Amino acid sequence: MKRIAIITSGGDAPGMNTALRSVVRKAINHKLEVYGIQRGYVGLLKEQIIPLDSRSVGGILNQGGTVLKTGRCSEIRTEKGIKKAVSILKKFKIEGLVAIGGDGSMRAAERISRHGICAVSIPASIDNDVYGTDETVGFDTAIDTAIDAVDKIRDTAASHERIFIVEVMGREHGFLAIAIGIAAGAEFVIIPEIKYDIKKICNELKNQVKKGKTSIIIIHAEGSGDVYDFAEKIQKAINMEVRVSSLGYIQRGGSPSARSRVLATLFGAHAVKLLRQGKNNRLVALRQGRVTDVPYSQVKGKEKKPDKDLYNLVKHLAI
Repeated sequence: MKRIAIITSGGDAPGMNTALRSVVRKAINHKLEVYGIQRGYVGLLKEQIIPLDSRSVGGILNQGGTVLKTGRCSEIRTEKGIKKAVSILKKFKIEGLVAIGGDGSMRAAERISRHGICAVSIPASIDNDVYGTDETVGFDTAIDTAIDAVDKIRDTAASHERIFIVEVMGREHGFLAIAIGIAAGAEFVIIPEIKYDIKKICNELKNQVKKGKTSIIIIHAEGSGDVYDFAEKIQKAINMEVRVSSLGYIQRGGSPSARSRVLATLFGAHAVKLLRQGKNNRLVALRQGRVTDVPYSQVKGKEKKPDKDLYNLVKHLAI
């Protein structure tokens, strides 16, 4: 293999730039030519492909987002889009592809890999919802970012003796919400995967207020329903002020944490190793503290489930 390309697509995550830097410099160290695909799969289909050298990735290790830019692409989900992408990659004489992103990025890379392009994927998502890896690039940073905000909200909640519902990202999965809930000492965590009973929550809130709690934090994943409707129901049931604070996109941005940087660096180096060995259609993964890889066929179509013991731990500690 002589020439590889790197693409970042889907939602951005802190550490994508760190992974990009690792892939580029590790590949150059092994005498490979490296190209960057700008603006995700949309950019690929528009032939927005540029050469990268070691200076191209200088000073980006600590930057959030992705210098290659990203986006979502509906065309790449079609067979016509895949064939066009493969044709463009072959036109540029690219033999290997490193896809940095979430499930959608991996699915496209897997389909491209069926047409003579060696493809590997690096899981990068603040949601940590990629099946097959214990952790994704950016997850740790998103937790830290949210915790900083929740700690400040807790100060206000205690001062005014209020209930604060903090809405965090997690359209389909609650891994981020659970981790934030544990780290912030939240009283409740609401996630899409587990149905909640509003009456039980209200009764428990009343009990906690009777015990002398002057502030209550509820972490609410965005995919769990209308947070304002949820807040209104609690407000009606409890004689205590309820406020909603949505953290929104601040969770995606910011300088990656040390853990996210180390993980992204190790993932990037491992991805280059796989390409040099000619291993196709693999997912770089962290399993039981060890960086490894798994065939995409073993993770394709599978859904990562939340750890119910961690979920229940939030409730057990909120007494």
